[in-house]
Amino acid sequence: MDKKELLAKIVEKKEYSNLPKKDVELAFSQFDKKQYLDEEKIKLTRNFLRRIYVSFSSVKLLNLKDKNAEWVLKKHRSTKERFEYYPEIYKRILLKEKTIIDLGAGVNGFSYSYFKNKIKYVATEAVGQLVDLMNFYFKRYKINAKAHHLSLFELEKTKELIKNISGSKVIFLFKVIDSLEMLEKNYSKKLLKEITPLVERIVLSFATKSLGRRFRFSARRTWIISFIEENFTILDDFELGGERYISFKSRE
Repeated sequence: MDKKELLAKIVEKKEYSNLPKKDVELAFSQFDKKQYLDEEKIKLTRNFLRRIYVSFSSVKLLNLKDKNAEWVLKKHRSTKERFEYYPEIYKRILLKEKTIIDLGAGVNGFSYSYFKNKIKYVATEAVGQLVDLMNFYFKRYKINAKAHHLSLFELEKTKELIKNISGSKVIFLFKVIDSLEMLEKNYSKKLLKEITPLVERIVLSFATKSLGRRFRFSARRTWIISFIEENFTILDDFELGGERYISFKSRE
């Protein structure tokens, strides 16, 4: 099979069917090598995508069902770890911005009720089924929010989306950088350089304990922390519930 046929084969399975083409191509490039048979390339790419998009650990989330926000937040592995800390997290990281732009949101839009002030919420997410799930929730409860099916590797489209939102805005990048780096090394740095000047602040987070097992990682992400320290002004830095949050802005 040629590359086009292999890519089409990879996304035949439902859980991969609504991923951005760019993300699938980047994942496939890791295994598009002579030592792998076509079936191996397909299997390895799918397994790699599964590692990146932890939402696949709960296929139930890929089907629109009449479930409340708490159920969804507890079902997604990433937000499940954060669930009991939402009030404290948002109390600390939300300031006076009028809009939250949540990049690589997963199902974080379901935490909208924890925002102290009902501000505008805009999300981007690569897993199309999760975009549908969030928009279904926003529409049902008449929430001032919208999710967009967009890959963070579609940089110009992401920047355009940010620019088209008026007023003060803060970007959330929760547990996103590890997935970006798996697909393209140092892409997180490129992304931050491009989008930080477009907003008042960015709040970036990464896990300090493993999902589920709760043991602490030995890796401390010094590469991204050093990059932020060298290029931006850090406003806050704290750890809560196995997740470290760093709030920063462009240098004046």
